[in-house]
Amino acid sequence: MTITAASPALRTPPAAPAEAAAFFASRLAFQADVADVQASVASGRPGFVLVDSRGQEAWDQGHVPGAVHLPTAEIPERAAELLDPAVPVITYCWGPGCDGATRAALALAQLGYRVKEMIGGIEYWTREGFPVETATAGVRARPADPLVAPTGGDGCGC
Repeated sequence: MTITAASPALRTPPAAPAEAAAFFASRLAFQADVADVQASVASGRPGFVLVDSRGQEAWDQGHVPGAVHLPTAEIPERAAELLDPAVPVITYCWGPGCDGATRAALALAQLGYRVKEMIGGIEYWTREGFPVETATAGVRARPADPLVAPTGGDGCGC
């Protein structure tokens, strides 16, 4: 297949393979998807601390079970009391339309933590049918949204 200028998706041509490999490897060093985070958490030995960087009202509305609540604005003052610098951190916020997890990851990296961002945030965690915890309802999961997650089997196969 040849690349044509008539393709809107290819107005800017793809990068050379070596450049593309470096870019995609870099993304994986900075981001983790919700399915991988959930599988790690479910194993009982995730190897990281999951940080919910949203405010109190959002946390109360529902959060990933086992997550540490550390709003972005409180990171400079509270990170040292809640997080071990030797343990990697994965941050999350609302979803793909929110930079909260990115800002939290930046604040933690500036303090010397090894950190990744959970892409998709609590939105895709919930949409994929993973459990959410609240103080009033406990831990509950809703069915996966069939438009964003597989409804049968053990994952998307990717």
